[in-house]
Order: sequence, then C-alpha cells, then structure tokens
Amino acid sequence: MSRSGQPPDLKKYAFLHANFNTSLFFIRIKLNANRMVVGTLRGFDQFMNLVVDNTVEVNGNEKTDIGMVVIRGNSVVTVEALEPVGRMQ
Repeated sequence: MSRSGQPPDLKKYAFLHANFNTSLFFIRIKLNANRMVVGTLRGFDQFMNLVVDNTVEVNGNEKTDIGMVVIRGNSVVTVEALEPVGRMQ
C-alpha cells in the first residue's frame, strides 16, 4: 500500500519476464457473474485492471465481439494465458 500522496512502489510488481511489455498474450478471463471473455492482453496495473484488445465475450455457444475493453480488477476471477501471439511494434 502506498503512503498518501505518493505513487505505489511498482518494483514489487516487476516479477514478470523483462520482455513482457513487448509481448502479446492471448488470454481467457473469467469474470464474476459467470461471464467469460477472450482477447489479447495489452496491459495491466497493480490492481489487476486489464486492458484487453480484440475481445470476444463468450456465453455458451454465442460469441459477441466487443473490441478493446478495460476490465476492472475486482471483477476478475481467473486469468488464463492461452498462447503468446507475437510482439508489439
């Protein structure tokens, strides 16, 4: 937790591979209320807020393309990396 008026110490979140910021990952995210989305992880923060591109909401056999979204961290139940998709340019 950060002190009032100071930004959080992001060094404690630097456990990922050094190339993460230039890599793209195709992920599946389970959200509360039994919702599920898949897409390309573009970024995240210390609160697990996620920026996901090319997002598709999956509801049974029905799929809805919803584009780029920001998913609030407190609604995330699980995140599964399906495969690396490439590198950002």
